[in-house]
Amino acid sequence: MITEKPGLMDEIRSRFAHVDSCPFDGPRVFFENAGGALTLKSVIDTSAAHAGFPDNQGRDNPASRALMAMIAKGKADARLLFNAADGQIFVGESGTEVLFRLIRTAALGSAGGGVMLGSTLEHPASRSAMARWAEVTGRPHVLVAHDNATGTVDLADYQHHLTPDVRVATIVQTSPVTGIAVDVAAVARAIRDAAPDCFIIVDGIQHASHGAIDIASYGADGYAVSPYKVFSRHGYGIGWASDRLTACPKEGVIGAAPTNWELGTRDSGSYATFSDVVGYFDWLGSQFIKDTAPRARIEAAAAAIHAHEQGLTDAMMHGTGNLNGLAQIGGVSIIGGADNPGREGVVSLTLAGMDSGDLVTHLGKHGIRTHIRNDDHYCGNILRPLGLKSCVRVSISHYNTEQEVAQFLSAMHAAAAR
Repeated sequence: MITEKPGLMDEIRSRFAHVDSCPFDGPRVFFENAGGALTLKSVIDTSAAHAGFPDNQGRDNPASRALMAMIAKGKADARLLFNAADGQIFVGESGTEVLFRLIRTAALGSAGGGVMLGSTLEHPASRSAMARWAEVTGRPHVLVAHDNATGTVDLADYQHHLTPDVRVATIVQTSPVTGIAVDVAAVARAIRDAAPDCFIIVDGIQHASHGAIDIASYGADGYAVSPYKVFSRHGYGIGWASDRLTACPKEGVIGAAPTNWELGTRDSGSYATFSDVVGYFDWLGSQFIKDTAPRARIEAAAAAIHAHEQGLTDAMMHGTGNLNGLAQIGGVSIIGGADNPGREGVVSLTLAGMDSGDLVTHLGKHGIRTHIRNDDHYCGNILRPLGLKSCVRVSISHYNTEQEVAQFLSAMHAAAAR
């Protein structure tokens, strides 16, 4: 674990901006990582530099060639992080926009008829795109029901809906509301066995900062990430598309390369800041193994992140020091249960007798930044079946500490005492 290496947590936290203090509100614990993780200081520096470059891409001058090299490096680094040897890496305006483009291309490029298959666990980014293009192409949009008790959807849930006529399927890798992961490789394999020509699109937005990405093992055709949720900044999304999906007709400038997914000139700083993210994972992994292969170091970083966050989650659930955990606090209910092996960095909860908005305010007054999730178009698919109007989402990252968990638990005990 990260804490087993003296000084490493301090070094990690030193690489992030505003790690223990809000620039508008002063000292606080940042447990709102699912809404957008903290930003690497290197990303801020890189963004500022690229915002000032006057030259454009594709010109015959040293500045332009340097920008093109940074874009090429960003794509290569994204391939490394994603473990995607083939296919196309591209930048869009956001992770949501990337998902819409991948799904639209799959829906229009697949054979006629059939069905489009998703699940009720999905974020509206993929679910809305599927609904839209199912309607346009005249296909049913079939939704696999997730399990309210576990907060996820598994292979057994999908099995009843797997038929040869599935044309497009979407899988959310981790729910941003329940925080519980899906076994993407197993589900995708079963879909592919039933419908070999199906296009499979994966929403990796919530998962990316918490665990290893391994596109080579998924057998998917599309993958989307929102970099602001994985230590970069707002303003762009990163997508990967298989060669098969890339070959489908899609929007493009007349005469442009058929493999090109990007429309117009993209910000070279998007690629450069994603290189900063991949470089950070590489550095973190090097603290645990001496392997010189970058992919091995990235996998080591993912393992360390997972282990550290699991330790924080266990402390949050079952206590630390002389503080009881959430599972022992009367009136606390946890979506997905207290001991869920699929949990990735998110604990969504309610406290009997206290409105979720009031609990967020209470925690804020005790220096804990969290967020309310309401029964709306973003979270109603999870909350409504549970009979909940809202919940409080507490979301951690690997730069958070057990001392911060203790501060949160102390505030929760105070809330429960009220």
